[in-house]
Amino acid sequence: MADEALARLAPDAAIELYRQMVRIREFETMVQIMVKMGRIRGTAHAAIGQEAVAVGTCAALRASDHITSTHRGHGHAIAKGVGVDAMMAELFGRTTGCCRGKGGSMHIADFSVGMLGANGIVGGGFGIATGAALGLRLRASDGVVVCFFGDSAINQGAFLENANYAAIHRLPVVYLCEDNGFAMSMRSERATALEQLADRAGAFGFPGTTVDGMDVVATRTAVEEAVARARAGHGPTLVVASCYRFSGHHVGDPEDYRDQAEVAAWRARDPIAAFRARLVGGGVLGEAAADSIVAEESRLVAASVEKAEAAPMPDPSEGWSDIYA
Repeated sequence: MADEALARLAPDAAIELYRQMVRIREFETMVQIMVKMGRIRGTAHAAIGQEAVAVGTCAALRASDHITSTHRGHGHAIAKGVGVDAMMAELFGRTTGCCRGKGGSMHIADFSVGMLGANGIVGGGFGIATGAALGLRLRASDGVVVCFFGDSAINQGAFLENANYAAIHRLPVVYLCEDNGFAMSMRSERATALEQLADRAGAFGFPGTTVDGMDVVATRTAVEEAVARARAGHGPTLVVASCYRFSGHHVGDPEDYRDQAEVAAWRARDPIAAFRARLVGGGVLGEAAADSIVAEESRLVAASVEKAEAAPMPDPSEGWSDIYA
């Protein structure tokens, strides 16, 4: 049977989706290693297994559009165009980082590519994204904002307040919920009474849809529809992407709350391996070319570590700069 969804993509665009997912996987794998070795201070929250959500979503956006992210935001940043050199330097706390070494893993931002920032506060991006969407409306721009958040954050009061405001004013914002099955160690169904999180949108009077977040093409299609609606002035959409994080909540998480058979079943649906198989099966990409992309992205990430470690640390005298109140 022909892969009609894949056939609707230009070959170069399809290959770029694969490359972006590989880049995110290589980056996050390296970050986990660096944290465990103590070369990156503190911890990090990887989204390994969720690459299709970040890449599919950002592929539906223009370069001039904006996103807000979460504590698990490395993939979102890379997919929106933040460079791995600047990101790795930021995690190493160096002045060449995208936030001059002062933000760290949970506060990656790069306004030049529309990345308005990751956030260590659960649900902390709702107000930023909705406010940015209001700003776009006041400037008569046709830009769109995507607000990434997790399944736990959908129960935050901030979601109610911002979603209601965005609906009333038909703001150009897409609320993108990554439902990876867990709020830290708590299962999603223990925290939310609804069987379908997308049904929450009905309370605000705008559409809600659920998409297979392990499928990069399906995710891109669903977000394209939501973005088109927002850009046309019809207001928000809630998109819930069902996915699974292959790693723990953070580096070092013992993961003793998860059924390993369940983990294995989700790993068998690895979004990168699955999309590679589709590209090869559809004649878009050869096995050798796919291997070459993995090797190139691995070298890119390895080089970012070398550059980060060679860069200077911030001078203590800069401790009070870049602070706003």
